[in-house]
Amino acid sequence: MRNHTSVTTFILLGLTDDPQMKVLIFIFLFVTYTLSVTGNLTIIILILVDSHLKTARYFFLQNFSFLEISFTTVCIPRFLYSLSTGDNTITYDACFAQIFFIIFLGATEFFLLAVMSYDHYVAICKPLHYVTIMTRRVCGKLVFCCWIAGFLVIITPLCPCLTLEFCNYNVIDHFLCDVPPLLKISCSDTLFIEQMVVAIAVLTTIMTLLCVVLSYIYIIETIIIKFPSAQRMKAFSTCSSHMIVVYMTYGGCIFIYVKLSAKDGVAINKCVALLTTSFAPMLNPFIYTLRNKQVKQAFNDSIKRIAFLSKK
Repeated sequence: MRNHTSVTTFILLGLTDDPQMKVLIFIFLFVTYTLSVTGNLTIIILILVDSHLKTARYFFLQNFSFLEISFTTVCIPRFLYSLSTGDNTITYDACFAQIFFIIFLGATEFFLLAVMSYDHYVAICKPLHYVTIMTRRVCGKLVFCCWIAGFLVIITPLCPCLTLEFCNYNVIDHFLCDVPPLLKISCSDTLFIEQMVVAIAVLTTIMTLLCVVLSYIYIIETIIIKFPSAQRMKAFSTCSSHMIVVYMTYGGCIFIYVKLSAKDGVAINKCVALLTTSFAPMLNPFIYTLRNKQVKQAFNDSIKRIAFLSKK
């Protein structure tokens, strides 16, 4: 993975040069990363072992939790290493590998969120046909298509990015490798790549967001028309967790890839990227479980089972 330049490593400037702030950032990221991995891994294990969670909804949630672990692991441990050792360098290959997985996993999440909204639509609008529509085979195909779509999103802009020249300037004003700050330091003409990145980001966002919006238009219509008033709040509560996650995920992407170009808003990009890669993955397990009686019951049953086995 080499292009027509002598640059073999990049220097990531990070977030700040203040030693005290670095300590606080390290503690914050270490805590959020640990909670993110622990929380999402707990969801994955609970869905694997509990027979009451063997439905399409939890199958998608399990895959989403795996994506969240993978996404935050691509970004945060490398930055924690940099904060703890002071080594801000990253090789050319590692930098582009990080870009690949950030966009690949992030785009896959977008498509999976759209599929999850469709699952909510079928569950609420067509409850009698839910089991026959959302079969295990159909769910597996939908998740597979999400991964393929995520790969297609990244492979198109990555190829021209590999031809960029950097003219021996290798300082990236960010704490991770991403397309906008990389384009900023390139001495090549980046206009075409910028336009391609924005176009793909807009297209992916509109496609998936349209699916989410249409699903919830039908969901809201069905709840208002067909559900008795006593059950409406319960139905809306079922979808609220998913909507919160959609809002956080889409908000971060619009800020970084759609609203801002590679030449502007680097400081804002870094703050949004920090929250997107560390804080959001930590919140998701709590968002999906705190108001979910089935997951909480599965968690309590697992704790009781472990306590019972430990007494033997």
